[in-house]
Amino acid sequence: MARKSGGGGAHRAGSLKQQNKPHKSGRHSGSSAKKQGGRVPAKTLSQQRHRNLAKLDRKHRAWQLRRQCREMVLEEKRNLGRKDGPPHLVVVVPLHAGVAIPRALSLFQSSAASTVCQTKMGPPGFGLLCHQSRLRWRFVVADTGNLHAVLDLAKVADTLLFVLDPHEGWDAAGDYCLSCIFAQGLPSYGLAVQGLSDQPLKKQIDCRKKLNKAIEKRFPEDRLFPLDTEQESALLLQHLASQKQRHLVFRDRRAHLLATAATFVPSTDSALVGTLKVSGYVRGRSLNVNSLVHIVGHGDFQMSQVDASPEPFALNSRTAKVHPRSMGDQDDLVRREEEMEEDVKVLSKADASKQESLQSEVTPDPMDGEQTWPTEEELKEAEESLAQRKKMTKRVPKGTSAYQAAWILDNNDELESGSEEDDEEEDKEENMVEEPISQDGSGSEEEEEEEDEEATEEEEGPDMTLLDDEKMEDNEAILEKYRQERQEEMFPDEVDTPRDVAARIRFQKYRGLKSFRTSPWDPQENLPRDYARIFQFQDFSRTRKHVFRQLEKEESSGAEVGCYVTLHICSVPASVMESFQQQAPLLLFTLLPYEQKMSVLNLLVRRQPGDTEPVRSKEEVIVHCGFRRFRASPLYSQHSSADKHKLEQFLRADTATVATIYGPITFPPASVLLFRQKSNGAHSLLATGSLLSVDPDRLVIKRVVLSGHPFKILSKMAVVRYMFFNREDVLWFKPVELRTKWGRRGHIKEPLGTHGHMKCQFDGQLKSQDTVLMTLYKRVFPRWTYDPHVPEPPRESLSSLLPGQEEEEMD
Repeated sequence: MARKSGGGGAHRAGSLKQQNKPHKSGRHSGSSAKKQGGRVPAKTLSQQRHRNLAKLDRKHRAWQLRRQCREMVLEEKRNLGRKDGPPHLVVVVPLHAGVAIPRALSLFQSSAASTVCQTKMGPPGFGLLCHQSRLRWRFVVADTGNLHAVLDLAKVADTLLFVLDPHEGWDAAGDYCLSCIFAQGLPSYGLAVQGLSDQPLKKQIDCRKKLNKAIEKRFPEDRLFPLDTEQESALLLQHLASQKQRHLVFRDRRAHLLATAATFVPSTDSALVGTLKVSGYVRGRSLNVNSLVHIVGHGDFQMSQVDASPEPFALNSRTAKVHPRSMGDQDDLVRREEEMEEDVKVLSKADASKQESLQSEVTPDPMDGEQTWPTEEELKEAEESLAQRKKMTKRVPKGTSAYQAAWILDNNDELESGSEEDDEEEDKEENMVEEPISQDGSGSEEEEEEEDEEATEEEEGPDMTLLDDEKMEDNEAILEKYRQERQEEMFPDEVDTPRDVAARIRFQKYRGLKSFRTSPWDPQENLPRDYARIFQFQDFSRTRKHVFRQLEKEESSGAEVGCYVTLHICSVPASVMESFQQQAPLLLFTLLPYEQKMSVLNLLVRRQPGDTEPVRSKEEVIVHCGFRRFRASPLYSQHSSADKHKLEQFLRADTATVATIYGPITFPPASVLLFRQKSNGAHSLLATGSLLSVDPDRLVIKRVVLSGHPFKILSKMAVVRYMFFNREDVLWFKPVELRTKWGRRGHIKEPLGTHGHMKCQFDGQLKSQDTVLMTLYKRVFPRWTYDPHVPEPPRESLSSLLPGQEEEEMD
C-alpha cells in the first residue's frame, strides 16, 4: 500500500539504526592538561600561539626577523676591518702562471689616502690602512706551487681574491687549486682579471665574453672586475668590503689566528724545543689560555700566557703620520719594535687546574682483564715452563715472538679438527701463528697482515708485495692493481679455497650469517689491541650538542675577537720557527673539549672524477680533515643505514663511500680531502667529502665468497666439488647456508669421500651451469698508521698532477 505524500506520521528510525560516537571537539587540550597537572606541552603551546596570530601579527613578526638578520649582516660588515675588529684578510691567489702579482699589489698600495705596513715574516704580503674609509686590510699572496700553503691560507681568509689571465682565465694548476679549495670550503671571494686594458678594444670584448663563459661553470652569476688602474683597484676594494661574508663553520666555532710575527726561545734542556711566541689578531671566537692550540701541520700544544701587544696595523695618529715609504726603513722598524715591547701587557696566564691535558691516547693496562693475582706456585710453574721453553728449539717463521712460538704445534701434534701433513710450509706456519691471536681478540699487526692476505685469490696482497719487493717497477704494480680491481668488479669478494692450507684454519676468523641485514653482531666482540688506546663517547651526537651549547652559553673569557695578542706556546719544536722563516704560513686553531684525543673517525667521501688509479683499502693516504692534516690508512665501506656495512676492497668511483680511520676527535661539520702521495713526492687529490661521525662501534664487515660447482644433479639434491678439498672442512662449515648465482638456497647434507665432495640439498633443482656459493663474514678494523707530521710536497708546477688536462685546454 503506497504512502500518501503529505501524510500524517513522520518516519522514525528503528532499533537497528547505527549510532555513531559524537566527536569531542575542544576537549583534547583540557584532558591532556589535567593529566599533566595543568601543564600544556611546549610544542602544543607554540603551535597554538602561531595558529592564533592574526595576519597582521604574522607579517609584523616576519618583518622583525628580516630586520634582525639584516642587522646581524650589517654589524658583521662594520666590525670586519674596522677599529673593533681584525683587519680584513685578503688572500691573493693567482690562477695562471702569466699573472703578474707584484703589479696588482702595487695598485692597492698606490692610493694617496692609505698607509702601507710591510710584514717581515711569513708569506709575502703587506698591511693597508685606508684612513678615509677607516678600513684595515691585510693582503697575503698564496704560493700556488705549494698546495699546503694555499689550503692553509684559505682556511683563515676573510676573502679570496682570484686573479685571472685575460686570454685563458686559469691554467691546469689554477684549476687544480680551485678544485681543492671548493672541496675544503670556499669563503667570500672576488674575481679580478689583469692585463685586459692592454689588449685592443675589439679583443677586450672577445676576451671578456670568453672569460664570462668560462667562469659560469665555477662561479655562476658572479662579477668579473678588471685590475689595471688605481680607480679599478679602489672599486674592487669597495666591492670586497661591502659583499656578504660566507662562513666556514669549523673555523667560526674555534678561535684562530694567522701569525704576523713569531719568536722562538729555546729551553734550557735542549735547543730543539722551546717556547714559541706567536703574534696575530684573534678571529672566530674569544681565545681562552687554558684551552689547547693546534698549529696546522705540526701538532697540539699548550699555552702558558697571553699578552696584549700594540697593533702593527692600528688606525691611530702615530701610525697615520708615518709616510708609506718610511715604514720600511730599518731604523723606524727597530724603534717601533722597542715601543711595542714596552707596551706589552699580560692578559691571562694558564691555570694548571683548568688547563686541558695533552693526553691523546689511553695507556692500556695488560693486567686490566685479570681477575685474580697469580699465586707463588703458579709463578714457579711459569718459571719452570719458561726454562724448558728456552731449551726447546723450534722452526718458526721470521719475526715470530716467544709467546707466538709457544702456540706453534710440533709435527707430532694434531689439531682438534684435523690438519694437513704439509704444515711445515711458510704459509701454513703463518696461519697457525695467527690462531691464538684470534682467540683473545688481541693482535693488530698480525691480524692486519692476515686481512691483506685474504683480499685476493693469492695469499699475499699487492700492497704487501709492493712494500716487500722494492725492485718491482711502478708501472707493473699499477697494472697489477688494475687487474685486481677489474677482477673484484667481475667477481665481487670471491676467493679460491687454498689447497695447501685447511679452510677451517684459513677462514677461522669468519662466520656465517643467516641474514647480513638482520643477524645480530656484538660490536664489543674480539676488539683489537689498538681499541684499548682510543677514547669513545657513550653518545657522540649528544656530547657534540652539549659542547656547542656550552660554547653559546659561556661568557667570553680571555682575548676578544679583534685583539692583537701574543701567545706563549710551550714545548714547540724549532722546526716550526724554521718553517715560518721560510715564508710558510703559520696558523693556530684552539681545540674544543676532547678534540686532542684519539678515536675512530668515519669520513663520507666521493672519488675525484679526474683520478682513475685504483686505491685499495688500508693504502696510506694524506687526510685533510677540517683544520688538521695527517697520514692514515683508511678502510672503505658502503654507506648505508644498516647496523653492518660491507667492506669495499677498492675505493669506488660511482658512489659515496665511508672511510674509517684512526685519528683525533673532531666535531662535525668539517670538510675532508684525501690525497695520494706519488713517487716523486707530489700530492694528488683522491677524494673529497665531509666528516660523518666519530664512532668506534661502526661495524665494517668483510665478506668472503667460496665457490663450488655442481658435479651431479638429482632433483633437489646435488653433489658439489671444488669448494673444499678435505672431509674435515666440509664438516666444519656444514652449518653455513649455501646459495647459488641463480637464486637457489640450500645447505650441506653430508661429505662424500675424502677429497672435499659434499652432498647438498636446495629448494629447487639446479642448472648445470649454476655456481654454488658460501658466504662468510668477518669484522675488520683500520690500521694504526696515524702520523700528524706530513711533509710539504715539492715546489713544482701543479699541472703535473693532472696529466692531459693542459693539452685539452690548449686545444
